[in-house]
Amino acid sequence: MRTMMRRLGAGAAAATVAAALAVAGTGAPASATAAECSGGANGFIDIPDTLRGSQVYAVDLGGGATSRLYVGTVSGAQRTWAMIDGTTYPGDRVWMDWTQNGGATWLQCGPFQITAPGQTKTTAAKRTSSSTSWRVRACGAFSGGPVRCGAWW
Repeated sequence: MRTMMRRLGAGAAAATVAAALAVAGTGAPASATAAECSGGANGFIDIPDTLRGSQVYAVDLGGGATSRLYVGTVSGAQRTWAMIDGTTYPGDRVWMDWTQNGGATWLQCGPFQITAPGQTKTTAAKRTSSSTSWRVRACGAFSGGPVRCGAWW
């Protein structure tokens, strides 16, 4: 029943926030594992799952779960990261895509998966850049639900 309610809620939410969501386009992720950005890999740093900064945007994943893109100072540098919070359930997931070529290809940092009801989860944090081709976006999905990503930032 919960899954059906989440799916119905997701449909209504999708209609409401469709204009805020980015279309993935023709690019594809270069990789798709948490190992690509955990433990210092590829210049990412691990952060607490409760860390919040200045919110860039939020993406309604449906069923009360939200994926957020944050920016803030972590370990002395400006960095970005994604978080999933709200009404979360095991199997819900969040990740952050990072590109150095304007979105033609990207590295997927995650997914990081919720393991307990109501849990928050963050991706690793990535240093920001002034380059216009260096961008990030927050993505997520509730368990069994559609993938939703915010705009490249």
